[in-house]
Amino acid sequence: MLSHLSLYVDPEYIDSPPAILDLIRKQLSLPADIDPAYVIHRKSIDARKKRPRFLLDIDVYYQETLQNKPRFQVNFKPLSPDHRVVIVGAGPAGYFAALALLEQGIRPIVLERGKDVTSRRKDIQQLHTRGVVNPHSNYCFGEGGAGAYSDGKLYTRSHKRGDIGNILSLLVAHGAPEDILIDAHPHIGSNRLPRVVKSIRETILSHGGEIHFESWVTDLMVESGRINGVWVEGTGKISADAVILATGHSARDIFELLYRKNILIEPKPFAIGVRVEHPQALIDRIQYHHSPIHPKLPAASYRLVEQVDGRGVFSFCMCPGGFIVPASTAPGELVINGMSLAARDAPFSNSGVVVEVRLEDIDTVTDNGPLVAMDFQKKLERMAFLAGGESLMAPAQRMTDFAARRLSAALPKSSYKPGIVSAPIHDLLPDGICRRLQAAFQAFNRKMKGYFTEEALILAIESRTSSPVRIPRDNTSLMHPQVQNLYPCGEGAGYAGGIVSAALDGQRVACRIVERTQ
Repeated sequence: MLSHLSLYVDPEYIDSPPAILDLIRKQLSLPADIDPAYVIHRKSIDARKKRPRFLLDIDVYYQETLQNKPRFQVNFKPLSPDHRVVIVGAGPAGYFAALALLEQGIRPIVLERGKDVTSRRKDIQQLHTRGVVNPHSNYCFGEGGAGAYSDGKLYTRSHKRGDIGNILSLLVAHGAPEDILIDAHPHIGSNRLPRVVKSIRETILSHGGEIHFESWVTDLMVESGRINGVWVEGTGKISADAVILATGHSARDIFELLYRKNILIEPKPFAIGVRVEHPQALIDRIQYHHSPIHPKLPAASYRLVEQVDGRGVFSFCMCPGGFIVPASTAPGELVINGMSLAARDAPFSNSGVVVEVRLEDIDTVTDNGPLVAMDFQKKLERMAFLAGGESLMAPAQRMTDFAARRLSAALPKSSYKPGIVSAPIHDLLPDGICRRLQAAFQAFNRKMKGYFTEEALILAIESRTSSPVRIPRDNTSLMHPQVQNLYPCGEGAGYAGGIVSAALDGQRVACRIVERTQ
């Protein structure tokens, strides 16, 4: 290798290999007739100055022949007839656990309460057009989990939990764009991710795994402190040597089941807030410092955090060029989330802005033990539903009116398809959350001048940032401390926060199961 470079590239040249070669030669003082090979390892945007540029981390080679990397492959072992593992949930934690088990010759049986990723679309459409919630098939439940129709953001800070490159390479091998291997903030897009999920399903099935949709697990078969299977509605008992619970952060029925069976669970801190929607052109002007925006620059995003009265207030799941969507999982509740398509070219940006909620912040008359945080979450979602009216319309308010605690006389346009209705969100939220959001919006404006504006719209309620319950497990075996061979996993168990970290956790749990069978 000749050198490692950090190379600034103007947007108009980012897709021009000859221009990038010219910049390499200039930085290394190479003659014009030298054409070194190069490999881009990371691509990001530096928008700190008035002229936004791409920043490339590049390895440069000279007089060396670069071989094309072979397509990423997994070598699956023959399946053992003696072992099989039930995986409850077909999200990233469940599917990547299944792939890891197959790699070591153990048959996974994946049980998903919802439908396959294609059939889910019909139920999601019903959410948008009629406000009808299918409690088993929606934005949170179904093949691919909550991330399948929520942009497919792959950014994670979980670098110590496993090999992120392995997760990204597996996604590329199943149809994700290769750009995710180098982008600083990779995403797939809600229009592309279903095809990737379907491809992973086909790999699991073709190598001997089982996947059963519309298979709702209603009981765990525990005898003498050991789990030996699950009970599926309409099917009966399915026996297994181990059970992985990879149900996602919204599987309240599983939390309630564990509580009824006296299987240890714990309440955990989470976050509550709103979705904030701006015109994307406004965010572009703020972040890129000028207008017009070069067409090669992607829709601008942001990440903001502020400490207010001892609690963190932060942006979450920012969707540039995206849409706000109804993510309710039961009738009579309103939950909203955000998504983007691969192009991120819609006219609005949106982001959750949420406030850290600790257990001592929850004011409840009836302490429901480990479900107290979940019940608090449910209460606020019911209030948001009632404030929005019928058909999952969302209560909305201009940001400036929210800060002034006044009802908005008129509302700007929104991407939220079921519709919005003017409502006093400042009265819907608990006072501590409301005050911290109001202060944070002003603080965010000091970091992003123009963020606090009457053009900004807030919608309620953003409440599913993470699980309000943790299912404990031993730090070494990753097994539940009370029930042998029960493996809590992923976001729903409280050990992940996003597609990549959930996939990593699924792999970790599968590896522990393999170790116990050897």
